[in-house]
Amino acid sequence: MGRLLCIFFIFTTLYIYPQPSTKEWIDSLNTIDNHEKKVDLALKIASQLQDSDWDRAIKYVELAETEAKKTDKADLALAKVYLSAGEIYSSKDVLDITLQYYLKAYEIYKSNNIEDEIVQVENNLAITYGKTNNQEKALKYFLNVYRYQKSKNQPEKLLKILNNIGTTYLGKSLDSSLHYYHKADAIAKKLKNNTLTVYVYTNLARAYSLKRDKKNADLYFEKAFLLIDTPIDDSLKAFVFESFSEYNLQEKKLDKVILNAKKSLEYSQGNLFGFSSMRLNKMLYEAYLQMGDYKNAVFYFQQFNKISDSINIEQKAVNLERIKLEQDYKVRSQIRTLVEEKTRFKYYVVGLILVIGILTLILLLIRYRNRNITNQLEKEKLKAKQQELNQSLEAKNMVLVGKAMAEIHRTDNINEILTDLKKIKLKTANKELQQAIDIVLKRLEKDLNADIWKEFEISFEQVHKSFFDKLTIDYPTLTPKERRLCALLYLDLTTKEISQITGQSFKSIENARTRLRKKFDLTNEKVNLSTYLNSFKGDLL
Repeated sequence: MGRLLCIFFIFTTLYIYPQPSTKEWIDSLNTIDNHEKKVDLALKIASQLQDSDWDRAIKYVELAETEAKKTDKADLALAKVYLSAGEIYSSKDVLDITLQYYLKAYEIYKSNNIEDEIVQVENNLAITYGKTNNQEKALKYFLNVYRYQKSKNQPEKLLKILNNIGTTYLGKSLDSSLHYYHKADAIAKKLKNNTLTVYVYTNLARAYSLKRDKKNADLYFEKAFLLIDTPIDDSLKAFVFESFSEYNLQEKKLDKVILNAKKSLEYSQGNLFGFSSMRLNKMLYEAYLQMGDYKNAVFYFQQFNKISDSINIEQKAVNLERIKLEQDYKVRSQIRTLVEEKTRFKYYVVGLILVIGILTLILLLIRYRNRNITNQLEKEKLKAKQQELNQSLEAKNMVLVGKAMAEIHRTDNINEILTDLKKIKLKTANKELQQAIDIVLKRLEKDLNADIWKEFEISFEQVHKSFFDKLTIDYPTLTPKERRLCALLYLDLTTKEISQITGQSFKSIENARTRLRKKFDLTNEKVNLSTYLNSFKGDLL
């Protein structure tokens, strides 16, 4: 009757005060403008989804982090998010990421000196380090929490810490482990909390089994199983059956190993890809292998491998080692900073002088650099100006050559016309026509430029001042034709181009060049005649 009334009360309560669903929370999230409320609601949704939809759960953790950065006290809001995220990842045994989140939260709470939160994170850090077999770190944080809880006189929390310290010592010192477990047991007897009592009994049994004290191991396992049907969490039941299965494997009771390992797996349905499930599948594989049941042994070995691959133990171990090294480095850095601060005052004046000296040196370097930059700019300007002058000179040279070429071609054409007209005059008998041809011939001869090269020299002198003067001073024996050839070579024209301009044969030009080399006394064949003449350029400009 009592049980029926209890069930009726529960259903009535749920009916009158229905719990909000995840969908309702998500809908509410979209209507809230307050960033702090959004953080709380996003973390609730993430916690609710962590077992059913892991990817979405992580999205809401990320959303909470984004909203936390927008709050007035962003650092504390972020610490809250990191703590919750660490707990969510811890539930899936993703210990490397768990550790990263807890350490972030720990740094924030320490910088703000919030003692209660510091202790909470230290407890979580200790548990995580314990799971990663880093006993030194785990004990450090557990002992910090133990001292704090002892001063606060909170028996339930004290029991949990004693139990955790005992578990940390389990692989290091069995006597120390039993000491803390028995202290936890003494508190558990007063509290009469079945969940905590089952934890303590199971851990005592584990410690005695490792100590090869079968009598006490059996005694405490029996005590734990007497309470297993009471209202306790499935994860705790899974822990008891796993511990008992491990004990039976040690005692070579293979049937009991299989029975209890399978029961533990049944209670571990929420976390089939965690470290616990991996250990259980390994125990089942070993038990079946020893029994000669190779089919089942292969099945559970495959399951073990699947879980091992999914949680990527090797990579997590590397990540954990990296995090450990980073933390060790931080601690060493903090110690070094404290030592430096003690001696800093002695060297303050020296440091100040050094700073002034460095600033002075920097100013001098800046001035030197600015001077160099100015010089460089001047050089670049001069270079640009020189390039501009060279380009202008090249353009004028091209105009000169083009002008000369055009004039020579015009003269050639007029000469050809004159020749043709003279032939026509000789062939015709008509005097009137001959007279007309004479008039045309006179007009053409009048337009014929008899001294093209004189004009060319005048134009050349306008562009390349004093070139012919210098040439005359240095080499007074040069003929007019040789002077013209020098001008064309100065313009970097080839023998073929000079031949076209002057109307002389290619061989004649080559012979003329040879005579010039002798007059210039250029015995070294590697020295080009044009290059030699261009050496006058510095003086000309």
